[in-house]
Amino acid sequence: MSSFAHWAASSLAAAAFAAQAASPLPSLNVDKTQISVSGLSSGAFMANQLGYAYSSTFIGVGVFAGGPYMCAGHNNYTACMYNASISASQLNSMQADLTNWSGSNDDALSNVARQKVFLWVGSSDTTVGPNPMNAVKTQYTNNGVAAANLSWNQQSGANHTFPTDFAGSGDNACGTAASPYISNCGFDGAGAMLKQFYGTLSARNDAPASANYIQFDQTPYTAGNAGMAATGWIYVPAACASGASCRLHVALHGCLQNYAQVGADFIQNTGYTRWADTNHIIVLFPQTQVDNGTHSTAASGSLANPNGCWDWIGWYGTTFAQKAGVQMKAIKAMVDAVSAGGTGGGGGALAAPTGVGTSNATASSMTIAWNAVSGASGYNVYRNGAKANASTVTATSFVDTGLAPATTYSWTVTDLDAAGVESAPSSAASGTTTGTAATCYTANNYAHVQAGRAHQSGGYAYANGSNQNMGLWNLYVTTTLRQTGTNYYVIGSCP
Repeated sequence: MSSFAHWAASSLAAAAFAAQAASPLPSLNVDKTQISVSGLSSGAFMANQLGYAYSSTFIGVGVFAGGPYMCAGHNNYTACMYNASISASQLNSMQADLTNWSGSNDDALSNVARQKVFLWVGSSDTTVGPNPMNAVKTQYTNNGVAAANLSWNQQSGANHTFPTDFAGSGDNACGTAASPYISNCGFDGAGAMLKQFYGTLSARNDAPASANYIQFDQTPYTAGNAGMAATGWIYVPAACASGASCRLHVALHGCLQNYAQVGADFIQNTGYTRWADTNHIIVLFPQTQVDNGTHSTAASGSLANPNGCWDWIGWYGTTFAQKAGVQMKAIKAMVDAVSAGGTGGGGGALAAPTGVGTSNATASSMTIAWNAVSGASGYNVYRNGAKANASTVTATSFVDTGLAPATTYSWTVTDLDAAGVESAPSSAASGTTTGTAATCYTANNYAHVQAGRAHQSGGYAYANGSNQNMGLWNLYVTTTLRQTGTNYYVIGSCP
């Protein structure tokens, strides 16, 4: 796709976004024990830095094609990308920083061992590449991250891109490093990562509501940093906006990928918000901007930042990878502002229900049951992310009705405290209804009669079984019939 064509596609995709005026960041009921961060390319380097420096805040770190902590603090940045091999000696220098700064310039290094880490890189990536990513993996292993908590993904044939399993407007090919650096690689990167951090999730919503995307004012947090834009974006699911306890994820775009450069592509087409919408996850999308000013860096001489990269080489001071780094502090301040409405250990709400399971499946219903939560005044049940109960459930089970036969659904349960504050959702439980999936036939009324799905009388067609009037028996009236039993048809459609 030409640069103009991509610009046009991005402009159309972001049309609803552009009309917004920047708002203050909302203060929400965030469970402060459930905050995570991820990024691509320079955003991956930044996510890695945030995970180490603020290890008491971030319980999950996702690195899509990035490099190890403080690599460019000791080496020219080119030695940390372009598939450069990073030696044990280089890693030792970086480790000395982690060790020396633990508990002072950074949070305690011991916190890193409790984190869940997700790593992804394409085998054909020559912009960053597998070798720097292997160094990231080694660095995490050296700092106590257990194998069970470290997900390593190297995808054959993929280039320098963010991987999805759907084709967004204007996306580039998976094997090509090109704007907007988002590709249908047949791999749901955002979903796989969020499941690594948060466990089983409810099915995603592939059409998140545009009203849930909010453009906010970044300037109160950036201290005038030349590399950060005046505005950022945040996605707030409806349940989170209504006061439910929610998780928070920070998603950091790469170079050449901010809103001014690719429109809403990184915000909409990466899959983050599809999973967030049905799983009580707020997604914060801080934004950089192009900076053509020349700055002294840690080990790479004097450079401008013309691609709008996150600071992983020291453009904006020697503390760029520490808690005192100007961009680091800005992102952490945004996290603090969003989560100001919650507290640690569940956002002020009760703990999420446990033991959620399904049973007693019929062709149109399912029983969902869970363990009682002490102090709970009631419960809500969510089917595929949408609330299934019309009124608060006071028992520890709920019969969900109106389901389609032979269909798999996913349920989560929340509880309410005495003040009506809703907890975070439970782990999801799935179940499949019995029966045979409905079959639909769309044809003209004459063809329906010829096929034995309907009969005619007095010039009209009638559905077999239900005897519903389908209209005139001719070639010009088209009807969809749903088969619900042997030789039994109703006018309608399949789910």
